[in-house]
Amino acid sequence: PSCMAQMIAAYEQLGENLVLVEEVPPAQTNRYGILDVAEDQGDFVKVKGFVEKPEPEDAPSNLSIIGRYIFQPQIFDFLAQQGKGAGGEIQLTDAMASMLSTQQFHGVRYQGERFDCGDKLGFLQANVALGLARSEFSTPLRAFL
Repeated sequence: PSCMAQMIAAYEQLGENLVLVEEVPPAQTNRYGILDVAEDQGDFVKVKGFVEKPEPEDAPSNLSIIGRYIFQPQIFDFLAQQGKGAGGEIQLTDAMASMLSTQQFHGVRYQGERFDCGDKLGFLQANVALGLARSEFSTPLRAFL
């Protein structure tokens, strides 16, 4: 199933705020928002906190938030109250951290292939994978590679 289908199924089971997560190599935690895990429940993890781009030695886990969320409507209240954070912008992660004081969050472990298109190599890998998957490109692309 797609990542959002996985999220919807998890929401139907848990009924709480959800973030999609994926394990990353510990050396890469400084590139992502990382979960502080209260309890590992297999496909789900109960969230204790969120840490934005921690250095590997400071990372509470290697579970990265990969940009898919299901929130309760109160997230908008927390965003409205949020001051500017990193980069002078209102940070979603800060609002989520504030919301943890009143509502539970779970991380949903993504089951599937994902490419980090915010990274040059990840963007290239995504394009090659897409090209190889399309019948009109796969043969000439394989010959090129």
